[in-house]
Amino acid sequence: MIDRFEDIDQVVQELGKAQYIADRALATVLYLAHRLEKPIFLEGEPGVGKTEVAVVMARLFQTDLIRLQCYEGLDAATSLYEWDYPKQLMHIRLQQEGSSNPEEIEQAIYSLKFLIKRPLLEAILRSDENPPVLLIDEIDRSDEEFEAFLLEILSDFQITIPEMGTIKARKRPMVIVTSNRTRDVHDALKRRCLYHWIDYPSFEKEYAIIMAKVPDIESRFAEQITRFMQRIRQVDLLKKPGISETLDWAQALLALHKDYLDEAVVLETLGCILKYQEDLKRFREEIWTSHEQAAAFL
Repeated sequence: MIDRFEDIDQVVQELGKAQYIADRALATVLYLAHRLEKPIFLEGEPGVGKTEVAVVMARLFQTDLIRLQCYEGLDAATSLYEWDYPKQLMHIRLQQEGSSNPEEIEQAIYSLKFLIKRPLLEAILRSDENPPVLLIDEIDRSDEEFEAFLLEILSDFQITIPEMGTIKARKRPMVIVTSNRTRDVHDALKRRCLYHWIDYPSFEKEYAIIMAKVPDIESRFAEQITRFMQRIRQVDLLKKPGISETLDWAQALLALHKDYLDEAVVLETLGCILKYQEDLKRFREEIWTSHEQAAAFL
């Protein structure tokens, strides 16, 4: 278990041991977030490894990963807490049958025992000696009202429950907020975070990721897949494939007992990397009909 990072080099090394290939810029942000107890705002195209950062950090610190998946309509009740009304009513009936004092009943039903804890409250309550990693995933899918609600959480890491008072985290969890940039996130939220953009990987980085994540693959085959993926991202597509598609494809090819890319294999497995009909059609009809163009990919 890692108690704390001593320097940026250690972050790079520990991430590498956890099979996450990170450049020094990302390692620096993670180091500073850990030392300064600041949230991280990770932005980038889908599939470039933003969510995986939180998964790996939780593994390195041997702590829980608490994930809040954002979506349109997400509000405080579904991200923070709700009262368990049926359980409260049952408790009231039982207490009334036993002739308990009404004030004692009220005090009892508004306690942690009757709270349905959602991810944000869970992260605050578990922030003891080994606080969790809190992943607020795809914040750009939520409404702007939810962004505003998050500001207090990210600033003070405390919440106020009217019936119970203020609950504050003993130690701040590492917080990683991700965005696919489907819309702009407000500056007020970004100001509370350290920012880092995760780009598509370079050839060297993508090759290293394949070798780390798909250990059974031959280096020559990994090079060929990497070269193809680097090339296909230069095509004007609706959705360029990320590193997650690269890994899915490599694993799928091994499952099919392939160890070399040719034109037929690419066509048969194209659905592993392209996820829009328009992209599939364009690739098949405008690129893969020419042997010269296909050869450039292989």
